[in-house]
Amino acid sequence: MLKLPDALTLDAFLEQYWQKRPLILRAALSPPELAAEDLAGLACEPGVESRIVIEHGGATPWEVHYGPFDEAIFSTLPQTHWTLLVQDMDKHLPEVADLLSGFRFVPDWRIDDIMISYAADQGSVGPHTDAYDVFLIQAHGRRRWQIHTREVRDDDLISGLDLRILKHFEAEQEWVLEPGDVLYLPPGVAHWGVALGESMTWSVGFRAPSAREMAADWLESRLQSLPDRRYGDADLIRRTHPGELGPDAVDRLRHLVETLMQPDPDAFARWACGYVTETKEHLAPLAAEIPVDTGELARYLRAGGRLHRLPAARMLFHRSRSGLLFAAGGEVHELQSSMLELARAITDIAPGESAAFEAFAENENALSLLADLIAGGHLEILSDEA
Repeated sequence: MLKLPDALTLDAFLEQYWQKRPLILRAALSPPELAAEDLAGLACEPGVESRIVIEHGGATPWEVHYGPFDEAIFSTLPQTHWTLLVQDMDKHLPEVADLLSGFRFVPDWRIDDIMISYAADQGSVGPHTDAYDVFLIQAHGRRRWQIHTREVRDDDLISGLDLRILKHFEAEQEWVLEPGDVLYLPPGVAHWGVALGESMTWSVGFRAPSAREMAADWLESRLQSLPDRRYGDADLIRRTHPGELGPDAVDRLRHLVETLMQPDPDAFARWACGYVTETKEHLAPLAAEIPVDTGELARYLRAGGRLHRLPAARMLFHRSRSGLLFAAGGEVHELQSSMLELARAITDIAPGESAAFEAFAENENALSLLADLIAGGHLEILSDEA
């Protein structure tokens, strides 16, 4: 659990700091031990998103390599000034996923992943900004962090790089983080971390969907579901100048497009539930080859069997105007309002943890949803209890 200063509650943190200003938290969280060799081993596996950033200095100081890597690459790296970064570590190691339970004061759908970076002495990914909130947790060694809160524009970045590195960086504040220290940064705060000796940092990042990406996805879904309407002008009158596009025609064209842009609240809620629970393609859960038998599932639950929430599962519920929606991995289920207790029970499970559902063993609708979630790879029956 994240330890705040005695005078600061979680509610006060959200009110005073969340998306507003940085905060340094000393001795706030101690992640489990993870060997650098184990992190490097994961970076060599397919389906694991990883990068190595090497700082050279000179005109093109930052070089990026993308995994999966051959393990031989690590013997070719310099003694200093390089960093290995591995994304979605909470999806790959259960002990990493456990750490996220301390951040559930933020809604689950907003939590993205835990990235772990190992840096050799003086290793860094350069001064940069992120478009999302981040908690930087020092797990091993020491790292110096410098920040500034001035606005950063695209023309402030070095061109021609795969990284969004600032051309110039003038620090406003500076801290050296020791193991257990945490630095919270709101979106857009420029920061630069440099390892002081070997260093490992865990970064809890948050989802911040962009308006452009959402609009594109929403429109695509609307185009697939709505009938295609054509322009019409039954009240057409003869124009003196046939080359003119009149204001009445522009209004009709605009209205035709606005029918796609302006969503029905229920339709938009359904789309949003699916959109924010989608997973990265390489992390998508594997669906079962055969359906789950609800009768067998009921017997298992009556006997006290527990269901385990897989770390990669993204699930939520939403009480819409017309009923109850439950989403998992981009798929949306319409439920009866009486299923609210079940929806809460499922989503209350922290990723990587388990819970009993004996109270729902006699409810056919509940068993059907649980069976779908097991078949979809979001929940699983614990093998040692089956």
